[in-house]
Amino acid sequence: MRRVVFALFVCLIPTARAFTQANTGTIKGHVRLSGKLPGNPIIRMGMDPMCAKINAGKRILQEYVVATVDGSLANVFVRLQGNIPQTPISSQPVVIDQRGCVYAPRVVGVRVGQVLQIKNSDALTHNVHGLSGKDNSFNVGQSAAGMVYQWKAKNEEVMLHVKCDIHNWMNAYIGVVTNPYFAVSDTTGTFQIDKVPAGTYTLQAWHERFGPTMKTVTVKAGAVTTIDFTYTGNEKSMFAVPEIHVAAD
Repeated sequence: MRRVVFALFVCLIPTARAFTQANTGTIKGHVRLSGKLPGNPIIRMGMDPMCAKINAGKRILQEYVVATVDGSLANVFVRLQGNIPQTPISSQPVVIDQRGCVYAPRVVGVRVGQVLQIKNSDALTHNVHGLSGKDNSFNVGQSAAGMVYQWKAKNEEVMLHVKCDIHNWMNAYIGVVTNPYFAVSDTTGTFQIDKVPAGTYTLQAWHERFGPTMKTVTVKAGAVTTIDFTYTGNEKSMFAVPEIHVAAD
């Protein structure tokens, strides 16, 4: 019996290697805002003297839209949709920090069942409130620096809004998905998704202010597929974002 089990195990190894290497490709892309760049309002930290003290001398903006002068757009959650082979969930937690009375990073992705840690690095009380329509809600207080809240999502949800009920300017967004094929665009507007099984899928991009947009993408084994998204600036998200009329810094 041991010889049979060992033989089966050996036969499975090439299959796993073929899936992770020979039968996968990479998606690279860029997200751009083609319309006029909106400004971001200044956060009035004086509403909480402790937040004002932590950020003394700093001019902190509410980062609804983070873009360069050429329109390269950050904080866009990009994920693959379709019938995709599953992989083991990472044992590494995704971390959101409360530092300087803001959430950082503002946009993250996590898989259903993966650990998300929300920590408090500020020496003051924060409230972490996840607003879900998919039974992923949570609402906890963190009264001291160093406190960490651990959470696992039950269901897929794009996006889950996280706020602080004490400091109403604090916002973060979590893309909860069932597969590992997702990314968040960086400050240059670029994103990359590695080890994608070859096939044709729907690729969805989501932005806090401009909402979702989709494209079809075909991934070929051993190849890099390039795909770009462009927002005009007229799109609207389901999340309430006030109109901005200040100049960008």
